[in-house]
Amino acid sequence: MNRHEKRLLAVVRELSEDGQEQVLAFAEFLHLRQARTEPPVPTEPIVMARPEGESVVRAIKRLAASYPMLDRGKMLNETSTLMAQCVMGGRPTEEVIDDLETLFRTHFEALRSAKT
Repeated sequence: MNRHEKRLLAVVRELSEDGQEQVLAFAEFLHLRQARTEPPVPTEPIVMARPEGESVVRAIKRLAASYPMLDRGKMLNETSTLMAQCVMGGRPTEEVIDDLETLFRTHFEALRSAKT
């Protein structure tokens, strides 16, 4: 038994039964809260193959899921520009998706370089 466990036991023993119940309820609450914490974000991409006939919007969703470690807010302007080139500019979807894949990969490489 470590010193925290010993101290906790000593304090709990001095409490009334109601106090002991409250300590137990609070400890269980903390335990559940700790168990609900988010899993760690992967440090490497989760590469997903490009499906046939993929739209630009679906590609962005796929790439965001493939690169969960990236801050999409920092990429919003570039991503929006590429989407607009396809939707409003008539640029071929496949070319835009190629550029989106390059964009995500480039941002990932920059993040990796910044961490080393």
